[in-house]
Amino acid sequence: MLDLEAVNTFYGGAHILHDVTFGVGPHEVVALLGRNGAGKSTTIRSVMGLTRPRSGTVRFDGTNITGWPPYRACRLGLGFVPEDRRVFRELSVMENLEVGRRPPRDDAPTWTADALFTLFPNLAERRTTAAGRLSGGEQQMLTIARTLVGNPRLILLDEPSEGISPLIVEQMAKVILEMKSSGLAVLLSEQNLHFARLVADRAVIIEKGAVRFDGAFAALDAEPDIARETLAV
Repeated sequence: MLDLEAVNTFYGGAHILHDVTFGVGPHEVVALLGRNGAGKSTTIRSVMGLTRPRSGTVRFDGTNITGWPPYRACRLGLGFVPEDRRVFRELSVMENLEVGRRPPRDDAPTWTADALFTLFPNLAERRTTAAGRLSGGEQQMLTIARTLVGNPRLILLDEPSEGISPLIVEQMAKVILEMKSSGLAVLLSEQNLHFARLVADRAVIIEKGAVRFDGAFAALDAEPDIARETLAV
């Protein structure tokens, strides 16, 4: 469903991504792992069109979307949950969801407000509360819910477990598994290997902007030096 081929991305003169190549299949959850500064967020931004690759190709369901502006990628069925959440702080939970609402798609699950409140019971209790008054974990939930109400076919999650309580992390894992069971494909960037194991089918490890490993967790366990060298603090 999503394919990156030899993607090279720069910030000014700094070469950040080096020939990044991997894919995400339909209904698959792929964890993009690596330390801070490894290139995970830049990879997500390169897919979403927030940072245009200088060379290489990004394809979504066979369509070359390299360098497309984010709104065009969104219309095609890509959803994006940024690390810094970006909720509309003065708007209520319900109003934030209305901002993200898009018409149903024939080839994607349809998310209603009721379905989202079942998925995120914390938000159901606070549907009239201003988003700025939510906890960090609740804002993360709201950002995911706001993306889902756009009915994407594939969702990009940038560091979904970062800076939230262990209880919310556990809820977040259940949410990602529910998204997968609904028919969504998911690419999430993560530093937390334990969290990635809970939700992902496959791991892609990026180190210094290049793919170091791409495969199942069983294959990663068979090469412990890779995890130690690329993920250990």
